[in-house]
Amino acid sequence: MRHVIALDVGGTGMKAALVGADGALLYESRRDTGRDRGPDAVVAAVLDYAEELAAEGLRRFGEPPAAAGVAVPGITDEANGVAVFSANIGWRNVPFRTLIGDRLGGLPVAIGHDLRTGGLAEGRIGAARGIERFLFIALGTGIAAAIGIEGRIEPGAGGAAGEIGHIVVRPGGIECGCGQRGCLERYASASAVGLAWATASGDPDATAADCAAAVKAGDERAAAVWRDAVDTLADGLLTGITLLDPAAIVVGGGLAEAGDTLFVPLREAVEARITFQNHPGIIPAELGDAAGCLGAGLLAWDLLAARQSAARQTEVTA
Repeated sequence: MRHVIALDVGGTGMKAALVGADGALLYESRRDTGRDRGPDAVVAAVLDYAEELAAEGLRRFGEPPAAAGVAVPGITDEANGVAVFSANIGWRNVPFRTLIGDRLGGLPVAIGHDLRTGGLAEGRIGAARGIERFLFIALGTGIAAAIGIEGRIEPGAGGAAGEIGHIVVRPGGIECGCGQRGCLERYASASAVGLAWATASGDPDATAADCAAAVKAGDERAAAVWRDAVDTLADGLLTGITLLDPAAIVVGGGLAEAGDTLFVPLREAVEARITFQNHPGIIPAELGDAAGCLGAGLLAWDLLAARQSAARQTEVTA
């Protein structure tokens, strides 16, 4: 059976699958990155994992994978297949396309940014399928977005499109790791909400999920923390809406797991801010933490389709 490798590399864990031509997940597995051993160890773990997946495909289906798609965090040069920088992992300028291709005997390899890859999956087979222009935003440790336009995800001129978490929404506010102050993700990410609730509740181990639960239970302190996060998020989304005019905003990540506790007040807050702008639907993501892996599989199949198209064009012009 023809299949591809799909590999989603996160800060602490990796998700992988063998994916059929129809998008079916034929085999799935997970493992740690080994980040505590340093960036070189993570690179080695990725290469070893890819090799094991290729062997698994050969064992199961009697043929090697046709290609591989790999989603990686941080700044990514997708055109050249290079993981430029990841603050969470610590690697710099890792030529994954070459490294994985060489390890797997010249296999075609597509490299993508993890969030944009997840957005690709949500656009093709998830919550935004059939929507020509959308914004996929993930509210996790940080905040980032993918800009979906007519079936593709816009990478930007330098591979950094969609960094909505670093829109300054509170000028002169909390210092951010990017060097600015008042960035959206310092107020409305899951980690920011968890930190704010830990301070308000006096529980140093409190999380954003704990805050959401306290909101549902009627805790006024939690409601104040949650309201501040939602209001700040709405301010950031209004900027995205004004610039990009999306038909829909798909929201995923840990904070989105709060369901209506997040979506009901967020929709109200965005609606209250809109004046002349189009009002996009604000909808929950469908694919959860499998989005990056599914998107990596799509990247691999897209790469094969592009190569086949180029070969046919060469035949026609020869």
